[in-house]
Amino acid sequence: MDYAIQQVLNAMSFGAEYALIALGLSIVFSIMGLVNFAHGEVIAFGGYSMAVVGTLLTGSPWVLMIAVLVACLLVSVLLERVAFRTVRGADITTGLLTAFGVSIILQNLYLLLGSPRPIAATQFIFLDETLTIGTIRVSSLQIYETLTTVAAIGVLLLFLRKTTLGMAMRAAALDFEMVRLCGIRANRVIAGAFAISGLLAGLACIFIMARLGSVEPKMGFDPVLTAFVACVIGGFGSLVGAVLGGFLLGITEVAVLVLLPQHYGGLAHAVVFAFVAMILIWRPDGILSPAKEKGDRI
Repeated sequence: MDYAIQQVLNAMSFGAEYALIALGLSIVFSIMGLVNFAHGEVIAFGGYSMAVVGTLLTGSPWVLMIAVLVACLLVSVLLERVAFRTVRGADITTGLLTAFGVSIILQNLYLLLGSPRPIAATQFIFLDETLTIGTIRVSSLQIYETLTTVAAIGVLLLFLRKTTLGMAMRAAALDFEMVRLCGIRANRVIAGAFAISGLLAGLACIFIMARLGSVEPKMGFDPVLTAFVACVIGGFGSLVGAVLGGFLLGITEVAVLVLLPQHYGGLAHAVVFAFVAMILIWRPDGILSPAKEKGDRI
């Protein structure tokens, strides 16, 4: 029983991380139709900012958390202004190639200005402590990550439902042209989406840094690819779908690792993606999409 509870917490922790990153991808896609693969480099930028601020200014973890959030927000908005605004009305393939290009450029900048080797930044390690609750031993990071993700989702829902900008973003996700005709500035709505995406990347960065204790150029690349899969599972452009897909992917990963014999551990990713493929055969547009007839009836 204790082992089962520990694995449930593992699954919730992985799912929370994927959900945070998937939300950042989904909120931009829902408004702009852009799959921002440079989101991983925004996460890495937060890690490098933490290393620089921690070395030059202060080692206070609370100040560093604010620095990470601010850095990720600013670089996300800057990327929208410099790289993505010019391709706003272009074909979706152009946006995709631009995002990949920005990702590669930033990775190489990190290599040139930083180091190809991981740079130690251990100020957030204190978040990852072992807690004993009765007979159960769990990582405090798992609890913090899950609770923070739930809180972030709640705050985001309140923002989207109760604020003018949030309602404009919801409307833009349905009909962007109508929002513009109503006198709401498109630049403001899209910049707001990228700012929220940057904040979510900053939160994810804090937990990734607490787990790894170091930063390297491709730190955010693999998590973003996994979060992309989570978005596809839930239905790209759906914020609820992104969260559902993230948690479902986390639960599936842990379940496969637990159920597979140890000597088959290398097949875990193959089994997970086979499961994802079955979901997409059932719902090609994501779990929350309605079933559609794709072929001829017999």
